[in-house]
Amino acid sequence: MNNHVDEFVSFRKKMNDRILSQDNRAIKRFFGVDTLTYESGKLDVKTKEMLGLVSSMVLRCDDCISYHIMKCKDEGVSEEEMFEIFSVALTVGGSIVIPHLRRAVAFLDELNKPVEKK
Repeated sequence: MNNHVDEFVSFRKKMNDRILSQDNRAIKRFFGVDTLTYESGKLDVKTKEMLGLVSSMVLRCDDCISYHIMKCKDEGVSEEEMFEIFSVALTVGGSIVIPHLRRAVAFLDELNKPVEKK
């Protein structure tokens, strides 16, 4: 992975571990519901991740956008499909989504970059 992607993954894991280390049933249950929501059911995981990406863009959550881009890539979503997802989000969310679209494409580009060997 690349710098921004590595930082995102590392920070997300560190903070999730920190948050979930607390004895707070409501937070743990919410995290559990979030995990269950994206499991395969009547809709497959790929479809749910694409829906999550559209929703995150419309709600303008850059962390969620980055996460769902990574999960979409894991599920085999192509670049052409990503841009269709982006177009749905832009249509639903309007021009306010454009700054998040820019950051989403930058994150996708970074995710797609070959890893530099040190």
